Amino acid sequence: MTADSADANQLDAAAAPAGPTPMQRLAYFSSLVLLFFTLNGPLHDLSDFYLFSGHMVQHLILTLVVPPLMIAGTPGWMLRPMLRRAALFPVARKLTSTASSFVIFNVVLALWHLPPMYNLALANHGVHILQHLMFIAASVLMWWPLMSPLPELPRAAYPAQMLYCFLMVIPMSIISIYIAMADSLLYPAYAVAPRILGITPLQDQQYGGLIMWIPGGVFFYAVMTVVFFKWSARGEDSEESAQVGWVPRTQP
Repeated sequence: MTADSADANQLDAAAAPAGPTPMQRLAYFSSLVLLFFTLNGPLHDLSDFYLFSGHMVQHLILTLVVPPLMIAGTPGWMLRPMLRRAALFPVARKLTSTASSFVIFNVVLALWHLPPMYNLALANHGVHILQHLMFIAASVLMWWPLMSPLPELPRAAYPAQMLYCFLMVIPMSIISIYIAMADSLLYPAYAVAPRILGITPLQDQQYGGLIMWIPGGVFFYAVMTVVFFKWSARGEDSEESAQVGWVPRTQP
């Protein structure tokens, strides 16, 4: 029996609690409500038919807000039965590793912002749905090293999480700069879209690149700051525990 098979067999030993906690229910319900209103209604119409910058707002919500709420709202014991198959467990472990999560998310993000792929998604509704599904799936993997609810597929250590967040800013910044600094329209569908707010198509494209660049980068720096304080608090707790457990030796 391999080590992966043994680990997978041990998953059955974990007892499931009665149900998700109220906070988990709130987080997951919030993710579904936010997902619904992101893909329907005014933001959907604005992003699909009027403004590229609106589409970038939609993509940020789908990648940086909805997936962490989904993970926070999903107890580990609900996911554990999917890992009972010995063949699936090592695949899941590989996909949720820090390196794999980083590469998959950024490859998907870069791929779908290439003009041929992005324009194809705008022209074909089925491809557009696939684009959004891939964004969400890749983002769940991206958030996994930071928020995993399963000890079998663990979170990265705090220092690794901070480095991970810092590095995550780089590919997104490159894509954003490519879009914002382009001197011609990359996505022609928005050239024929009705103009609103007095924004030209090229200005709209520049604003979209800036939306991905600045709020997206600041978001990861904010997460990195939270991780730092969690790491610092854990270190302080460890020091206090060590001091409580220390008994000075008496001199003879």
